[in-house]
Amino acid sequence: MRFERKYKVDDLSLDVVHQVVRMHPSSFRQIYPDRQINNIYFDTPSFTTYKDNVKGIADRKKYRVRWYAYDPFLIKQPRFEIKIKSNQLGKKEVHPLEAFQLDNYLSLNRIVSHLSGAFIPLQASLMNAYHRSYYGTGNGKFRITIDHQLRYHSLLNGARFTNYQVADRGVVVELKYDAEYEEEANFIQQYLPFRQTKSSKYVTGITLTI
Repeated sequence: MRFERKYKVDDLSLDVVHQVVRMHPSSFRQIYPDRQINNIYFDTPSFTTYKDNVKGIADRKKYRVRWYAYDPFLIKQPRFEIKIKSNQLGKKEVHPLEAFQLDNYLSLNRIVSHLSGAFIPLQASLMNAYHRSYYGTGNGKFRITIDHQLRYHSLLNGARFTNYQVADRGVVVELKYDAEYEEEANFIQQYLPFRQTKSSKYVTGITLTI
């Protein structure tokens, strides 16, 4: 399992955030091309996932379908992901899916409910997208992602997606590393002048769109 330390940055420009990461003494370098991430999140009818996160429940799960494309309607190689959190540590289960049409996203409810193993059926609740940059250390122990242009659209009550309802101008930085490197991570965090926060994109999106 691994740690994902999140930082929400509202008072610095995107260029400055990139500069901070590039100038880090651990020599972070870009390891993948930038890309847009698209997600459809799923929750129970009583919003169990949302409420567990807000309450800070130690053991919880998050369900989403993810694909990569700058055009959200261009869906290729989507995958269903279950993010499993135990206290501050997390891991991810990934299930490849068949391509689908965004105007028929409700067809995913049954598939996702089956794959999740949840006792209560899941339903699509939120769609979001953001641009992500990827950095890593030379030894491969630590990764930093920078997310910006965050956008959200509610899918409650079977709402169709045509465009995003809400945009968040903030930047989300995530430091990711395996649990065995926790001691070394203290040095990494010393040179990240950002405020650590939970910063769940799902919770943010639901809060902004309900």
